[in-house]
Amino acid sequence: MKVLKDILYKVAIESVKGSTDAAIQKIEFDSRKVETNDVFVAIRGSLSDGHDYIEKAIQLGAKAIICDTFPAAIANDVTYIQVKDTNTALAFMAANYFEDPSSKLKLVGVTGTNGKTTIASLLFQLFQKAGFKVGLLSTVKIVVDKIEYPATHTTPDSLTINHYLNEMVEAGVTHCFMEVSSHGIHQKRTEALHFVGGIFTNLSHDHLDYHPTFAEYRDVKKSFFDSLPKSAFVLSNIDDKNGSVMLQNTVAIKRTYALKSYADYRAQILESQLSGLLLKINDNEVWVKLIGTFNAYNVLAIYGTAVELGIDSLEALRLLSDLESVSGRFQYIVSNEKITAVVDYAHTPDALENVLKTINDIRTKNEQLITVVGCGGNRDKTKRPIMAKIASDMSDKAVLTSDNPRNEDPEVILDEMEQGVEPHNYKKMLRITDRKQAIKTACQLAQPNDIILIAGKGHETYQEINGVRHHFDDMETVKEILEQLNK
Repeated sequence: MKVLKDILYKVAIESVKGSTDAAIQKIEFDSRKVETNDVFVAIRGSLSDGHDYIEKAIQLGAKAIICDTFPAAIANDVTYIQVKDTNTALAFMAANYFEDPSSKLKLVGVTGTNGKTTIASLLFQLFQKAGFKVGLLSTVKIVVDKIEYPATHTTPDSLTINHYLNEMVEAGVTHCFMEVSSHGIHQKRTEALHFVGGIFTNLSHDHLDYHPTFAEYRDVKKSFFDSLPKSAFVLSNIDDKNGSVMLQNTVAIKRTYALKSYADYRAQILESQLSGLLLKINDNEVWVKLIGTFNAYNVLAIYGTAVELGIDSLEALRLLSDLESVSGRFQYIVSNEKITAVVDYAHTPDALENVLKTINDIRTKNEQLITVVGCGGNRDKTKRPIMAKIASDMSDKAVLTSDNPRNEDPEVILDEMEQGVEPHNYKKMLRITDRKQAIKTACQLAQPNDIILIAGKGHETYQEINGVRHHFDDMETVKEILEQLNK
């Protein structure tokens, strides 16, 4: 049990009705999970408002209510705390409840449109290889030292974050690498966390279904760096036009990385093959098992972070050369018929263009490049025609298909994608709604030495249709189809 007033430390309180000396069992923001002696935090979400469930939470045993507006009916034996913003209050309360776990380890946040998962996951891998106990909070999974848990959001809610950070502290973890999404920043999920460093990858077309303008999307990302303390570092990609923007107004130590510009951490690509990259990083050569220019940026961010966190520069290079690629990020297989199938999470125009450019730079042009791509439902619609245009411009054949249609009609999504295909590319475009059939068709069209790119879902092992998740794994599917065709 915790005392309510202790949990409320640093929370901006506007008014109190009742006693803050109440003993609290736990914090909940989902009224369905409330039990006796809990404190219920009423969050205003995009789909529902927690303030509508205050009475239900009290019926289930809530002893205290955190809200931004007092309800009309006030129960005598319940404490009501009015705060300016319940999301921010939840973040501080979660940190207080778990006794501020982020202050007891070195927490580094990674934000940007693309590269977050790769950088966070490979930093986890590198520090583990260096002998540290490490934690990971990512889109793919949550890891506490060697114990893995499934991830449901890029940036979990404040309670979940602090719960796992506390688990990490208890397990003796010294470093944690965390993906920080614009949604997470905007919804204050990262408030009250103590970051020792922040990494900016890049900024491109994404999440404009959530953020009304690109400027707001950029400014939300920037607010993460603005909030870092003087003792922390910011490592920013200044080849991106927003890289220098992220450094403005932050009081943290400023560090930069780039392939094209002068920077603290700079790399040159000496060789680029399907098996990896030979890089020259700050005058030292290193071979890494990652592919493409976009991964050269990721490697630089990982290297720079390792050095900023105290790892010797030469040791950091040695560890870089031993890293394995992340699931669903330029993951590839070669069939017995010498057909190469690449699975990548590229679900934004910028990411898709990067992956296709990488393949086109490596290939000999004597083979076909066949791209299978879709766009998610209930997400940013403006990127749909752009994605289809990129796929049809940069491939020999483009197969437009479903991604996660969610609650949208997949045919409407494909109609909107198709609008981006230029007339001269119509002949090399196919439209196949069923994703498995689309992948099968691409495999049937492929000849020996051809390359198939299956983009958009990467590590995901499901396809969401009409709100229901069905098992679907791009890599599993293409392996199975290629094996069947080889028989």
